[in-house]
Amino acid sequence: MLQNVAVVLLDGVNPFELGVVCEVFGTDRSDDGLPVYDFAVASAEGPALRMNSGVSLQVEHGLERLETADLIAVPAGHSYASREFPPELLDALRRGVARGARVLSVCSGAFVLAAAGLLDDRRCAVHWKHARDLARQYPRAVVEPDVLYVDEDPVITSAGTAAGIDACLHLVRKEQGTEVANKIARRMVVPPHRDGGQAQYIERPLPHSEGDTIGDVLAWMERHLDEEVTVEQLAAHSHMSPRTFARRFQQETGTTPYRWVLRQRVLLAQRLLEATDETMDAIAGRTGFGNAATLRHHFVRAVGTTPNAYRRTFRGPEAA
Repeated sequence: MLQNVAVVLLDGVNPFELGVVCEVFGTDRSDDGLPVYDFAVASAEGPALRMNSGVSLQVEHGLERLETADLIAVPAGHSYASREFPPELLDALRRGVARGARVLSVCSGAFVLAAAGLLDDRRCAVHWKHARDLARQYPRAVVEPDVLYVDEDPVITSAGTAAGIDACLHLVRKEQGTEVANKIARRMVVPPHRDGGQAQYIERPLPHSEGDTIGDVLAWMERHLDEEVTVEQLAAHSHMSPRTFARRFQQETGTTPYRWVLRQRVLLAQRLLEATDETMDAIAGRTGFGNAATLRHHFVRAVGTTPNAYRRTFRGPEAA
């Protein structure tokens, strides 16, 4: 039963991520017939803290408040990806899970859970900018960089900022039903459930090669995404045999020519959806997908949402 909720803070906590947990679980909405949680804010580093924005906080509770919580939430904070965390906080989180409590992280709060060993051999989410660091520092964590949140009960992790809302509402929906979650979402004026994942928000990387022997062909491929090109043609462009080219391409990019081209086509489609009013068929032609149906198929697989939904997200509903 989800009744007792504690959010634990460290110095440098981010105000938005803290506010997300407070808004979902710490606001009295009994006038709407919604449940009221026994909610408290606790500090892992003494009663006086500073938020990342420079605001000072005076926190009433210490780590002892976590001992009775059904849910312990850990919001993000400044430099969580590179700092050490109080051992007594990590012990409290482990004890909480051991006695049956849930833990939930927002954005870089996942690093706190990872330091406590709670992400070992578990799928988890974190802001896409931190995904590589989390996986490198905690190789037993199974990081999923494209999703908004992951529920590996009793551990729930979410990606950046607003994805914390998604994770909190998911937990409410799971424990107290769709009607309660939907009512809270309406009061917050947010969607009760968002389609897609955070893949749609990841910045476009430049074409990348670990070596320098195929840099020219990568640049050529990017300029000709609207054309169908075979490995044999690319190999001839690079003055290699097809077998040597395929092996060298894999070594220097970590993927195959087909997958590299497919990813670049999707990235170009994202740019065109964000910046132009071109039709789906026109974008499909420019990106080498040929038609809108094929574009939609590959776009959904790569980004987790449809081209029309992506355009609405980045340009507003009138642009779709």
